[in-house]
Amino acid sequence: MKRDLVFEKFLERQLELGLELAAESDLLDLFPEQDGLPTQYLAHFKCKGLVWTKEQEAVEIDSFLVMIRFPRTYLQIPNQRVVNWVRPREVWHPNIFGPAGHICLGNLGPGTPLDSILEQCFRVITYQKLTMREDDALNGDACVWARRNQHRFPIDSRPLRKQSRTIKAEVVE
Repeated sequence: MKRDLVFEKFLERQLELGLELAAESDLLDLFPEQDGLPTQYLAHFKCKGLVWTKEQEAVEIDSFLVMIRFPRTYLQIPNQRVVNWVRPREVWHPNIFGPAGHICLGNLGPGTPLDSILEQCFRVITYQKLTMREDDALNGDACVWARRNQHRFPIDSRPLRKQSRTIKAEVVE
């Protein structure tokens, strides 16, 4: 297969950006794949988010795993699925359907950088970003619950980067 120097440079930059963000954060551990230039990352977020229990209630936990993978066509094709939810499967959020591994961050344009993707994942997990429209939600039940419980948001108001300021919840109508 012919080398794609532009994609390789992109991957080099993503490694730099991802490791820089992880170094600036107490709430993120980032694990690039081991071989060559990483095209895949496991992100461990140590922030507060919600899961739905067997007792039918939303409770806070502080450990979430997300997989980010950059396919070879990432720089050319818009809206590719590059983010997969790993665990917990019982995560409770309108923009996440954990059992299927889906997470919606909105439209990711070709070349959206890794640090931006990680920041968006964090904002979703902590309820700083969510949809309130059931027709736009991956988890309609969580969407209904979220509309009734907006007073609880954000679940975690700490910034992902140590020097960032606190961001208020962004509700998409």
